[in-house]
Amino acid sequence: MCLAVPAKITRLEDSGQGTADYMGSEVKANFSLVPKARLGDWVIIHAGFAISLLDKKEARETLQLFKEMGAASRR
Repeated sequence: MCLAVPAKITRLEDSGQGTADYMGSEVKANFSLVPKARLGDWVIIHAGFAISLLDKKEARETLQLFKEMGAASRR
């Protein structure tokens, strides 16, 4: 199963590589598939590639849902 978690871009290089923050964990990714991505943007990363951009509101709503699901599973 694949789970797409929003990540915030924390570093972009001219090569198309960079890093993103995944709920507190920094991961390396390739951003060449989303050429309009900029530092601070929210993206969905799959298999090491950013595959789509998200707006900030959508990213935060999705992260909140993940937190709620995690809390519910611990009950």
